[in-house]
Amino acid sequence: MAESPDDPAMPKEVRLRDLRLTDAPVIVLGRVVTASRREITRRSDGGRRPVLSGLLSDGTATVRFTWWDPPPQEIDRGTVLRAGPVQVREWQGRPEISFNWKTRVIEASEAELPPLVPEELPRRSVAQLAGGEEGFRLEVRVLRVEAKPVTVGEERRLVHEGLIADASGPIAFTAWSDFHLAEGEAVRIAGGYVRAFRGRPQLVLDERSHVDRIAGEGLPTADAFAAAPPRAIASIEAERGSDLAVVEGLVVGLMPPSGLVYRCPSCRRSVTKGLCRLHGAVEGVPDLRARIVLDDGTGALTVNAGRPETERLWGRSLEDCLRQLREQPDPGLLEEQLFESIVGRRLRVSGRASADDFGLTLIPREIAPASAEVTARAAALRARLDAGGRR
Repeated sequence: MAESPDDPAMPKEVRLRDLRLTDAPVIVLGRVVTASRREITRRSDGGRRPVLSGLLSDGTATVRFTWWDPPPQEIDRGTVLRAGPVQVREWQGRPEISFNWKTRVIEASEAELPPLVPEELPRRSVAQLAGGEEGFRLEVRVLRVEAKPVTVGEERRLVHEGLIADASGPIAFTAWSDFHLAEGEAVRIAGGYVRAFRGRPQLVLDERSHVDRIAGEGLPTADAFAAAPPRAIASIEAERGSDLAVVEGLVVGLMPPSGLVYRCPSCRRSVTKGLCRLHGAVEGVPDLRARIVLDDGTGALTVNAGRPETERLWGRSLEDCLRQLREQPDPGLLEEQLFESIVGRRLRVSGRASADDFGLTLIPREIAPASAEVTARAAALRARLDAGGRR
């Protein structure tokens, strides 16, 4: 990258939250949140022109940038750049900065970014968050948190994952620093950013984030979410999932593979004919699972129940199934028996739902029998039919 000249006539450096739509060039300092390279065709001569576009953040705001004719070397996520002069334009109603042939760009230090002052950041609700956003604060309740070891390169790290929520709804989070969060407490969070994970926004906290304990007045309790009424599956699918879905419906099917399955001892993926997609030939570890198709009349989804939930629903243990398999070596028979034991049962399921090309899938936190409430449902149905007849 080119070195920035020490020129007193250079335009003024501004924080990203202070950008305004103007013809006056400015200098910006920010961390690369995302960056993707492509080529466009010039109208003048039909030649190809490289362009790099993405998101830049300084902790106070996140803005889109376009870099015309960037250097050939890769610009890694997390790199801190100082660029100027840049032009400020408008993109979908928000400021966008453009690096052109006049712009000088140098790599800067993380220490040069302005310190975050939580009170200066705008307050947002969970429902207002979208992928790529940064420079906001939240007041939320911690619904769930647990530590999880992960490998980053050759380094083994401990991250904390869970669920937070305000009155507008829940959102999953990942914290790369330990903020000593506890379930049920109310906190003010500033300095995180939002990424998309399986089509849903997820909050990410790192060493630049701030977490303070607050009284939590007006925030819903964890019990309020646990006792939430079930939602229509169709509405969850229209929203492309939910971080805390509660549904109720009838078991109408069982997707393969269900019943007795074998998993890779290293990655826990399903093993088919002794082969793991990642580790090749392995000796599979026996396990139980049930891919339950649940229908509530508005739509259907697949509930991926693990061994504990499958054993509770089926009333049989893994050891019992392995014993039967030694006597009757037919895994298909076990799947048939599992289906016969749960089909037609009404279940209430809560957990994280995500949508893809194959439909809606729910990873359950809790599965329990649901009351049919036949009388109330019949009365509601009759009322709807009577209303339709009067029309």
